[in-house]
Amino acid sequence: KLPDAQAAFEGALTMQSAVLAGANYIIHAAGWLEGGLTMGYEKFVIDADRAAAMDVLAQGIALDENEQALDAIREVGPGGHYLGCEHTQRNFRTAFYRSEVADYNSFEQWSADGGLDQAQKANRLWKEMLANYEAPPIDPAIDEALLEFITKRKQSMPDEHV
Repeated sequence: KLPDAQAAFEGALTMQSAVLAGANYIIHAAGWLEGGLTMGYEKFVIDADRAAAMDVLAQGIALDENEQALDAIREVGPGGHYLGCEHTQRNFRTAFYRSEVADYNSFEQWSADGGLDQAQKANRLWKEMLANYEAPPIDPAIDEALLEFITKRKQSMPDEHV
């Protein structure tokens, strides 16, 4: 009913289960509330963020030398730490999925930034996305033909009033 903790964990667990089962195309992965009876823009943004994380998971584990950090293991050796080594410095910004809607700041910084919960942050994000949307280029003749098709189809199926 709301983009709250329950909606988030239900959506995330459903999406994760589908990805772990091998699905690579999930039709109803984003925005669902109340068992799919309605949707919310905030929930859509939150779920799209989770889908991006699931995409990273679905890519699996790379086995190349960089991803296995073998150079770091050789550089640091037993008993050392990896925070300052060249491999960590080269990879730390891209090694993990960074959510666009999660807040990684301290409580103090989060409070100073307005103390937004995830739904409030997602609300701000979808409004920014909509305000900054640019339609992709399309041939004007194709656009006109598509709009004409849509108009004809709508006229052939009038809305039902119950």
